[in-house]
Amino acid sequence: MHTLTLSGLQYHARHGVYETEQIEGNDFEVDLIFEADLGAAGLNDDLSETIDYQKAEQIVRNVMERPPVQLLETLIRQIGETLFSHFKQAKKLEVRLRKLNPPLATPAKYSQLKYTWTR
Repeated sequence: MHTLTLSGLQYHARHGVYETEQIEGNDFEVDLIFEADLGAAGLNDDLSETIDYQKAEQIVRNVMERPPVQLLETLIRQIGETLFSHFKQAKKLEVRLRKLNPPLATPAKYSQLKYTWTR
């Protein structure tokens, strides 16, 4: 089993509970951690035998650019389920979603969710 990680994908999107979040937006970061057998890709130097991280990033971007949702739980579910259904070779996928500078009375760097999908 091999691990492919994309860390710190950055997006500005309009997701959140508050009207100002849905109008002005906020900054988000996404980490993707795929576990899959990627040995054939290494032997054959064949992109079709691995996780194409450009396609993975495009999927995340498409979800982030959709009309706003209120909850991070909804957003991370849309990201993970879309990726996991697209990349059939992935045996496990972990997605971490961070909302930077969440709207709190106390300063905070981020709020984060982590979901995992397995086959």
